[in-house]
This record gives sequence, C-alpha cells and structure tokens, in this order.
Amino acid sequence: MAVLGGFCPFPPVAGPAAWEFGPSWHVHGQTPRLAGFLTAKPSARSACTCAARTFPILETIMIRSRKHGLKTSLALIAAMSGTLHAHAEADDARRSDPEKREETVIVEGESLYIVPHVSSPKLTQELVNTPQTISVISGQLIADQGAVSLMEALRNTPGITMQLGENGNTSSGDTFTMRGFSSQSSIFQDGIRDLGAVTRDSFNLEQIEVAKGPAGSDIGRGASSGYINQVSKTPLDDDFTSLFAGATSEGGVRLTGDANKMLTGTAGVRLNVMVQDMPVPGRDEVTNKGYGIAPSIAFGVGTGTEFQLFAQHIIQENVPDGGIPSIGLEGFYNADETLLAGAAVDRSNFYGSKSDFEDVEANMITAKMIHDLGGGLTLTSTARYGKTQMDRVLTGINGLDAPSSDPSTWTVSRSRQRVDQTNDILGNQTIITGSFNTGRLVHDFSTGIEALNESQKSGSFSTTGLTTPAASLYNPDPNIVLPTPYPSGGKADGSTTTLAAFLFDTINLDEKWYFTAGIRAENYETDVNGVTITSSRSHPDLPPGTALAYDLSDDGNLVSWKLAGLYKPRENGSVYISYGNSLTPPGGANFSLSSGESSINNPAFDPQETQNLEVGTKWDLFGEHLALAAAYYSTTNKDELSVLDPDTNTYEQLGERKVEGVELSAVGKITPDWQVSASLTTIDTEVTEGTTGNNSEGASSRWSPDLAATVWTTYNLTPAFTFGGGARYMGEQKRVVNPGTDISTQNVPVIPEAWVVDAMARYQFTERLALQLNVYNLFDEDYISTLNNSGARLTPGQPTSAYLSLNVRF
Repeated sequence: MAVLGGFCPFPPVAGPAAWEFGPSWHVHGQTPRLAGFLTAKPSARSACTCAARTFPILETIMIRSRKHGLKTSLALIAAMSGTLHAHAEADDARRSDPEKREETVIVEGESLYIVPHVSSPKLTQELVNTPQTISVISGQLIADQGAVSLMEALRNTPGITMQLGENGNTSSGDTFTMRGFSSQSSIFQDGIRDLGAVTRDSFNLEQIEVAKGPAGSDIGRGASSGYINQVSKTPLDDDFTSLFAGATSEGGVRLTGDANKMLTGTAGVRLNVMVQDMPVPGRDEVTNKGYGIAPSIAFGVGTGTEFQLFAQHIIQENVPDGGIPSIGLEGFYNADETLLAGAAVDRSNFYGSKSDFEDVEANMITAKMIHDLGGGLTLTSTARYGKTQMDRVLTGINGLDAPSSDPSTWTVSRSRQRVDQTNDILGNQTIITGSFNTGRLVHDFSTGIEALNESQKSGSFSTTGLTTPAASLYNPDPNIVLPTPYPSGGKADGSTTTLAAFLFDTINLDEKWYFTAGIRAENYETDVNGVTITSSRSHPDLPPGTALAYDLSDDGNLVSWKLAGLYKPRENGSVYISYGNSLTPPGGANFSLSSGESSINNPAFDPQETQNLEVGTKWDLFGEHLALAAAYYSTTNKDELSVLDPDTNTYEQLGERKVEGVELSAVGKITPDWQVSASLTTIDTEVTEGTTGNNSEGASSRWSPDLAATVWTTYNLTPAFTFGGGARYMGEQKRVVNPGTDISTQNVPVIPEAWVVDAMARYQFTERLALQLNVYNLFDEDYISTLNNSGARLTPGQPTSAYLSLNVRF
C-alpha cells in the first residue's frame, strides 16, 4: 500500500494514543482532513526498537477508515509492512456492523496523478469499484502541464473536441463534443450545473472529473454522453502559501496564489487568486486577460459538523478570435478557379479590429454543510447562487473575392457579431449517505433531493445601415475601426426550474459481487419568451423590422436510471457491466424552445432518450499506485429528428444515432519516481435511422475522430530534477458526414489527423522554491484546432511556445 521511511511494522501501541500528526500529509475525501508527518509519541518510543524517529511519507497511503476516529486507520498503517490480516478483520467487522463502515480517506504525498475517489457523495465506491468510465484529472497533473484553462486540462481525456460555430456565427468559451454528442451544457462545479459560454480558468480547481456515458440518474436532463465536474479548492487542515509567477514566450504574464491558514484547531480559511495578461501563441492581437479571486472559510474541520462558505469572482477582458480563412489548405474548394489556386494565409493573421472585445464577469457563492447524523449516516447539503455576464463583439469572416489575378487585391468579407448574455443559477442539493445490512447483504446508499432554477437572458443586435468593409485577405489591418452592432429591440429570456429526487444503492453480496442501481425522478418546467425582429427573409409577409413577441413553455417528468453488476476476481480489480439512460426534453440543453412544427425543440415533441451499455474492467496495481481501466461502450440516441408524415400532414419524431467504441487508460505511478497519465479511445458513429443530408442513414457524427489518444509522463531524475512530456493524437474529424456527398466539391470536408508533442522540466532548488519550464507543440506541428460548419474558417492550432513559471511555497 505504501512505503514509510523508517516505519516500525510492529509498534506496541496502535491508535491515537501512539501516534501524532505533524504538518505534511494532505487528506482528501469526505472525512475530516488531516496533515502531517507520522511521529511516535513518548509512550510508544519507550517500547519500540525503532523509537524516537520521525517517519516522513514517501508514497501515498490509502486508509480505509471505519470510524471517524483514527484508531482503526492507524492500526491499518501499522499493519501495512506486515500482513493483511488486520485489513481482513476490519472487513469482517464492517460486514457485521454497518455503523463501523466509513468512507475512504486518501492521504497524499507529493506529485500524485491517481485519485481513487470522486468528490460526489452520490458515488459511494472507489473508482476501481465504480461500474462506469470516469477519469479524474488531478491538480498535480494540471500543474505539471501548466494548464491554465478547463479546455487545456481536458486534453488529458481523449475524444473531446471543440467547435468554432455555425450559420455565420463564431462561438467562444467552452463549446465541445464528447463521444459524438454536444456536451457544453453538461459542465458542473461541485456537483451543480455551471452555465455560461465562457472560458473557465483552472486557478481555483482541486481536480476535474470526467464521467462518460449517459448519466441522467447522476445529473438529470441532457447528459447524453456524460458530464464534467470541476472541484473547487476549499480550506485544508494545514498552513501554507504557494505563489506562482509565470511568463510566456509571447510576452504574457500570469500570477496565481494559494494561501491556506488554520485559524483555530477546527476553523480555517483559504484564498486563491489569479491575474493574467496572456497573448495567444501564434495569433496576432488575440489575448486572454483578467483576474480572479476565490476566498473560502470552513468551520468545524475535523468534527462531526463542518460548514464551508466559498466564493469565486472572475473578470475577463479578452480579445476574441474570429479565425482565419481556409484558403490554400488541403481540401479547400471554391467555384472561383482563381481562388482555388490561392495560397494559404499567414496563420497569425487577425481579421478583426483591436476594438473587438469579450468582457466577462462571473460570480459564484456556495454554502456547504457536512454533518454526521450518527448511525453511519452523513448529510451533505450544498446551496449556490451564480451569475455570469458576457458581452462580446467579434469579427467573423465570410466569403472570399478575387477581382483580379493579383493576390494583393483579394479580400474576405466580414461580419460584426455581438452577444450580450446573462446566466443565473440558484440551487440546493441535499444528500444523505450511509450503510445498512439486510441479512448478509451490505448496502452503501446515497439519496437526496435537488432544487434548481437556471435562467438565461440575451439581447439581439443589428448591423443594418452599417458598413463593415472587407479585409485584405493576405494583409489585414487590425487598426481599422469597425462599426459596433447596436441593439435591435429583440431579446430572448429563458428559464428552467427543476425539482428532483434520487436514490443510489450499491449492494455488496460477499466482497466479490456488487450490484448497483440508481434512479432519478425530476420535474422540469422551461419557459422561453422574448421579441424577434423580422427580416424580409424570415417573414416576407411583414415589413422588415417588425417586432414579434413570443412566449413558449414546456414541462414534464423525467425518470432516469442505471443498473450495473460488478465482480471482483481479486481485491484490487473488478469486471463490470452497466446499462443506463438519460433524457433530453425539447430546449432542455439551451433554453431554445421553438414554435416551428419541424423543430425538434418544439414543446409538442417528447424528450430524446439516450441509452448506454458498458462492459469494462479496472485494476489497481503496484500497491494501488497505478490504475488501469478498459471498457467497451455502446450508446444509442433516439428521437433526435422530425419528419413530415404525408398521410397525416403532421411532423413525427424518429431517428436513431449509435456511437460505440473502446476506451483504455492508465494513471498513476509505475515506480516511485515515474508517473504516467495515458488514455486512448475509439469512436465509431452512425445514423441508423435518419432523414436526409447530414442526418441520412449511414451518416456519421461531426467532429468525432475514429481514434484519439493522449499520454503524459514525468520522471524524477534526481530528488531535485523532474522532466517529462507527452503527446496528443487526434484522428481525422469529419465536417461532411453525409455518405452520399461528393467531397471533392466540398470545402475542407475534414480536419486532418494531428500529433502534438509537449515537454516539461522542473528543478526544485529548495523545499520552498522551484522553477518549471513547459514547451508546447515541441515539433511545431501545423494543425487545425477548430473548423466551422461550412469549412470556410478555422482556428489554427498553437505553434511552438513556452511557459516558464517560478513557484515559491512557505
């Protein structure tokens, strides 16, 4: 399980009377957090041959605690270097008396990638005993890679792809697909939905959890391919201050700070701060700039009742990226033969104006209570209010024009786009976890209720009467002043209220067989109202500029569930099969109800249903320091389309899309000095029942690579010097997915496959001072990061760049 320097395997006394903790261990989990060096007290030293020594931790120690006290836990530590007899006795006591059963406590040493348990109390088992593909990106892995945003951290999970936008609009923020389905509305923070089309920073994240496969019973509506949960930093039972100062090869600067202080024996505070001004590598004018502050306080740390209050305030003042034209790239097509022979533009070209902006203010406040109810029951209640405001003016690029054969005269038309959007969320989630016996069966259960109100308000803007000049295709001028879209009088307000109850139960038959069942029943009500401004195209029967009000609503009940069976051939491994579903009602993902008869977001239609089958195995090797997992998954989404019935002249739902593949992963330590995080996935998508175009039978899903893989590893060459690196592979992503389409006449039908290699090195000068260098895209791979739905514009991948950071800890 662990290696302790100089640890006595047979101390004469076990329990709190024999051991004390000093300031070095970090404990994460649902139980009180501890910290320290393990030191024998005088009473133990007097009878122990290896007495009077302090035993620093060298590796992770996993304590399977059975009581809130440390007596049993420390007895297990004492037995680690001897036999597993004490562990077996503890398991026997656990089965006979559920009140002795407790949650897992993880005591961490330095530089850990493996996280054995997720933060949510809904999932009562360690990951090795959880019948679902779940990846946890640890804070250490985020730090080693120098990942400053959520999307950068998610590079450690293959098969997640980003989008640029469609219909002449350019997206911004965290927009992505996972396992063939859009997942941008399935981002959570501390188990509560996180709204807003913004770029999320990593400065206040302890870890990131990625659950794949339909997860309607876990999180509710819209979880077709899984969800992402960000875990906030909260006070630890320790005193420390850690400061990072970083600089990029483009002249960017980023400063972060993390300070934790215990005010009393049971009360502590923590403060995380960030400020940055970071030009985007390889992109003229595009910048990420802003600051963040995240204070938190906790009372009752280490007691039966802990109360946490934490907040987050983030300001962003970015210059957004409208992309570059795809002319000259492989697969480029244009009916104008002159343009067809044109060269590619400089990948750093910026086709907007320096006056383009993206201003974001995101605020969040959370209150959380963890209370020991006695009898093995724990209550966790989390309440949150969050508000995100985003105002963005961005220049999109459109058609190309070649008035002569001289490329210096070629131009690209531009459109000015504005989004002014506000998202609010108010919610509470209350969960009770515990254990009980029915005969020889042991139940680990989690049950609770959730109340949530989400809203989104956005204005409508126009450029009618304004002239946006075309830009030089090969030599655009960012200093030009471009018109700002003005309010048109249109607006869209949407809200969804959800009331839900859920129950999960894992039944342990005989330490070999586990059965898990989960169910969630929720009632939802979605209301959408606003004003749309007509145009000659949208309403040819009305004068352009006519204001039309609309008011739509939808409500209903959803029941999501999952079932799983798990067999443990050995204590450190499992084999499982699981089946579950999720439901997505009309407009349930984006507040976009529609009165159009053919729109799948029409309230008259039923919710789409996604079903998932998964068969997998998980193993913890090398003393539970290396976690291996392999799984086959098959996901089917039904009723995602509508078609006109010629007999009834009404629209009916149909459609079936199937996604299947294999996912492999290895995370943890191979040796005490060698860490790895690696995973691979295959994604095979097909429309098995469809209509026409991209939804034709036999069509695949856009932006879903057949194969994606990622690997990252570090090695401690000496106690002071660590080096590492990794590679990311993204297979070909199809834009044109209709099998009947002649792709020779389609503009950039695919995003080509790409390999990207990164590297890092860190030198620990002293216990308090370290210097780290990260180099990204080491071999300067020329690749496409995102492509829009028409293939006309793209965001280029970042070229070779570097990030140098200094870490001071005291």
